[in-house]
Amino acid sequence: MLFNSWEYIVFLVVVTVAFFAMPMRWRVPFLLVASYYFYMQWDWKFAFLIGSVTWANWEAGRRIAETDRPRARKAWLWMALVVSLGVLFFFKYFNFFNESFRAAFEAGGMTYMVPYLPIILPVGVSFFTFQALSYPIDVYRGDHGPERSLTRFATYVVFFPQLIAGPIERASTLLDQFKEKHRFDIDRFGSGVQLIIWGLFKKVVIADRLGIYVDEIYAAPELYDGSTLLLATYFFAFQIYCDFSAYSDIAIGSARILGFNLSKNFALPYLATSIADFWRRWHISLTSWFRSYVYYPLGGNRVSTLVWMRNIWIVFVVSGVWHGAAWTFVVWGALHAAYYVVQWVWNKLVPTPTNPSWWAVLLGMLITFHAVVLAWVFFRAESIGDAWLVVTTILTDTGAMPDLGPSRFTAAINIALIVFLMGIQVLQSRGWISLYFSPSRFPPAMRAAGAAMLVCGIALLGVSSSAFIYFQF
Repeated sequence: MLFNSWEYIVFLVVVTVAFFAMPMRWRVPFLLVASYYFYMQWDWKFAFLIGSVTWANWEAGRRIAETDRPRARKAWLWMALVVSLGVLFFFKYFNFFNESFRAAFEAGGMTYMVPYLPIILPVGVSFFTFQALSYPIDVYRGDHGPERSLTRFATYVVFFPQLIAGPIERASTLLDQFKEKHRFDIDRFGSGVQLIIWGLFKKVVIADRLGIYVDEIYAAPELYDGSTLLLATYFFAFQIYCDFSAYSDIAIGSARILGFNLSKNFALPYLATSIADFWRRWHISLTSWFRSYVYYPLGGNRVSTLVWMRNIWIVFVVSGVWHGAAWTFVVWGALHAAYYVVQWVWNKLVPTPTNPSWWAVLLGMLITFHAVVLAWVFFRAESIGDAWLVVTTILTDTGAMPDLGPSRFTAAINIALIVFLMGIQVLQSRGWISLYFSPSRFPPAMRAAGAAMLVCGIALLGVSSSAFIYFQF
């Protein structure tokens, strides 16, 4: 059941009406059933998998809270880690490492006996394992108390708006909300619907339109010149942003209609003026997760410079591997680690002024954006070889006009949509247009007219109902 489908719209309406119509005591169990139904639309068998991960982390948290013995507490935490990360490793990474070992053995003239396994990747496995695992870690640290209700905890893990692709929530931000009494609020409903409409527009009008061109060019990069590959790479940068942020918008809007607050996941990342700034704006919930559960335990920045650099490399490479079981994602993460270290060295040599001029801000945006675009080549390419081909062709063969595909008009629409998107984002950065329910300077009538125009745009320019890119992660 895709967010960008009529089935989801009907599902959300039915769940909303039923949720507010029933007595308070039945609402959390109802959300649990509705969320499992939502997830089982992809493959009902994986409901048992997510149920097992849920129980293991809930039980670990309960046992950790019940004992004062350090060894027992640590043993239960390790149980949660082994179960959650074991599930993630088996389904997502077993064949990646298995085939890498096979290649290494065969390169050395040795026989490798472990076969390739036809493993089906459960949708959203990277998201629900991380969300569930954060709970026993927080209990172990004393950052959150134990949740006595398995029903409530299970609903927190599988809450349907953010189950498949985030935002990745913590117990402190979402779990406790299932203890509150939620009443229907027309203002929340209106703002939630507006965010859903904006998300749908970004997905089916911008992302999916750009994806048609990007998929064609990246399917056979050897057939195209540098200018065409550069245009496809620019298009992909906006495709993946619109696709992923659209999912987050629809998730946050859906939860808001039901009375729940999810964490914002994007904050105008292509207006970032540095790589550090970019990662404060991009996939915020994942960045926060890695900072809390990987970077800080490694020592964060409270260590020597060399150890800090090691920590940065570990976090970004692990982040790359989290995104996908391929060496292209490892390179993508390593590139961002290199950017981060280079930025740190530059800031040491050339301190950033307190009030930089407008041209310095613009230059920082352009440099940051193009560094991110370069890394996106490795994220999108099918292999390291393809990625390297794209990069070298862009750098050595950019003289010709890009191949715009079968329709120049379609290419013009794509470029106009990107300009429209960035114009909206500039207005959001200035406070004229709401960003995640922030105040807007436009009157309600103009906001309603804008939403109506977006609906018309969806009806006239929407091109598909394809799955969201981050479903594969």
